[in-house]
Amino acid sequence: MTENTYRIDIKGRVQGVGFRPFVYRLAKKFGLNGWVLNDNSGVTIKVNSTLTVVESFIAELRTTAPVISSIQSVSFFPVDEEDFHGFTIIESQDKSTEVTEISPDIAVCPDCLRDMESQAHRINYPLINCTNCGPRYSIIKTVPYDRPNTSMTVFPMCETCMAEYRDIADRRFHAQPVACNSCGPSYFLHDRKVEINDLNEIIERAATLIHSGKIIALKGVGGYQLLCKATDNEAVARLRKRKKRDSKPFAVMFRNVDALKIFAALNDGEEESLTSWQRPIVLLKQKKELCFEINRGLTSIGAILPYMPFHCLLFRKLRIPALVFTSGNYSNEPIVKDDAEAKSKLSTIADTIIYYNREIENRSDDSIVFHENKQSFMIRRSRGFVPQSIKLNLDVEGILGTGGELKNTFCLGKGNNAILSPYIGDLEHVEATDFFRSTQKHFKELFRIRPSLLAHDLHPNYFTTRFAQESGLECLAVQHHHAHIASVMAEHQLDEKVIGIALDGTGYGTDGKIWGSEILLADLSNFERKFHFRYLPLPGGDQAIKEPWRIMLAILHQLHGDNLRMDDFEFLRDIQKPKKELLWQAIINNINIAESCGAGRYFDAVAALLNICSVNRFEAEAPIRLENIVAQGIEEFYPVEIQTEISMMNMFRFIIEDLKTKVSTPKISAKFHNTIFNIVVHCAENIRSDVGINKVALSGGTFQNRLILRNTMKRLEGLNFEVFTNCQVPMNDGGLSLGQLAIAAKRRSEKCV
Repeated sequence: MTENTYRIDIKGRVQGVGFRPFVYRLAKKFGLNGWVLNDNSGVTIKVNSTLTVVESFIAELRTTAPVISSIQSVSFFPVDEEDFHGFTIIESQDKSTEVTEISPDIAVCPDCLRDMESQAHRINYPLINCTNCGPRYSIIKTVPYDRPNTSMTVFPMCETCMAEYRDIADRRFHAQPVACNSCGPSYFLHDRKVEINDLNEIIERAATLIHSGKIIALKGVGGYQLLCKATDNEAVARLRKRKKRDSKPFAVMFRNVDALKIFAALNDGEEESLTSWQRPIVLLKQKKELCFEINRGLTSIGAILPYMPFHCLLFRKLRIPALVFTSGNYSNEPIVKDDAEAKSKLSTIADTIIYYNREIENRSDDSIVFHENKQSFMIRRSRGFVPQSIKLNLDVEGILGTGGELKNTFCLGKGNNAILSPYIGDLEHVEATDFFRSTQKHFKELFRIRPSLLAHDLHPNYFTTRFAQESGLECLAVQHHHAHIASVMAEHQLDEKVIGIALDGTGYGTDGKIWGSEILLADLSNFERKFHFRYLPLPGGDQAIKEPWRIMLAILHQLHGDNLRMDDFEFLRDIQKPKKELLWQAIINNINIAESCGAGRYFDAVAALLNICSVNRFEAEAPIRLENIVAQGIEEFYPVEIQTEISMMNMFRFIIEDLKTKVSTPKISAKFHNTIFNIVVHCAENIRSDVGINKVALSGGTFQNRLILRNTMKRLEGLNFEVFTNCQVPMNDGGLSLGQLAIAAKRRSEKCV
């Protein structure tokens, strides 16, 4: 068969994952002559071959590509004949406004850990990497992904590393961050008295400090981390105080899976996530307590395994099973990434700072996932997943979804791809808004996107709303819960009407009130509000969210009127008398009372009534503690009145009666949870019988409650509904920007904006 010259174009995540070396080896296997190159649209190959061989080459390329890569498309076609001799990797090109996928950062691989013990020039080298692992997104300045375009550009390769880089048979062939003890970045230890750059001494000193209860600030992949001994209650309490993190649980890094299994239950899916190349924090069921201060009585624990070579070197010296492992920042601020900032800011938290002299170009916190119903669900999408794009069936070119105020991410559209930012955080602090501004600016440059349409939340006072409106570009306001449902639809490429169930704490409604229990009939263009919970009073506005006893006191006023006997309720006994009496007068006289139908507020109220959590010391503490005590095997639920507005006043009456008759709080909690998902299922059935829609999209932070998620999905699927949820983005507000992007794209296609 006659040979022709063929061009093969590959798009997807094919840079920074060893793709060109893989293509080179595969071409050699097939005896092909030609070349392969990176450009900012993907990978391009030209070869002399027959059609049959090219087709076989592409088939094997698809099935044997590096596990970290992600091929979105492969196209090939004959071009003008050229005469090639051998097969080469040629210099990357930057030739269009297109852009290829950029690899997320990749956990250290087993081969590199073995090399740390056997390769003379890399013995204990703490920044070892190869084509299968190491920094990617965190070090890139611009595309294509080549060493001069990363923060490795200031570290010229030594002759040994250069030989590996050029050797097709070597695992470091064209590995852009390749380095060793002779030519690569180095670690340093800094405290108030000394600066050390000998690695062995750094490791020894770090281990000694941790064993003695000290706190270490360690430069990670996407920012600094704070570490201390996980079995030392005093050390963890000291970290809480210095970091200003009152009660929110800490994540824990275990030395290995065997150590983890002593303290937490682990199924196959959870272990797969823990040991994956993304290395997220995984929420697990705790079996044995490390120390009380880690999660303060909760029965779940956030676990992570070592993913940097330095983590592994440190655990070789430690005699403990685990380290508290938390972001290097003060609570509510972005993770610190710069060395100078770490020395000035983290020195008030940590006793010692350990860093390396390679710049972190792009900040990213650790990702968090949990497993339920044999699926993985995102809580925080960042390191290991960003900037991996999400393929859509919409043209989203030039659209920027700015996200919400809390747990913010933004989302940029490039062709049919949605590119989400790393987790930004809560935009209530100037440090977070600065992070938002700088990251979206860098993303626009990195991915060559010029936004022409900005989608933002309906809330007029959100930073993201002001940011969009002050941009001078076309803007679209998107209702919060419509965006939640659209995020699910975008993930699953749905473009039709669905039953949308969005349960969360807060979202600005079209009536100017606070929504959060929305059962909608929705498509990507519009929505119709079919059901929602009754609005609850919030005495003192936002203060009632921080102090749920306020909400429950206002509910008691609705149930019992002005003559309520406060001493009859245990949860009110510990509240200072002047404080509760002042609030009581405000409730009676309807002074400074906001309203919310957010599902989270119902969880808050019940947790307060059961005296489980009267004050939220971190976001959603009351709902988390309410879920934490649920009794197993309870099928009972409380009566409610389901109309367009769903009233649960009878539920509160029955809970009060249960308390009087000494029904256990775990059983009451179970009955309450059952009530919530029974309402959801009943409303979905009502809408299906009315309009014949069978697809249900679930989203919103309340569905991070495993019991609510598990039983809602189980019941709906048992009734033959098709159930869709967020999996690639968080169900909380971290997924809002994707939904905003999808709605804006759909409305633009219909010329509604």
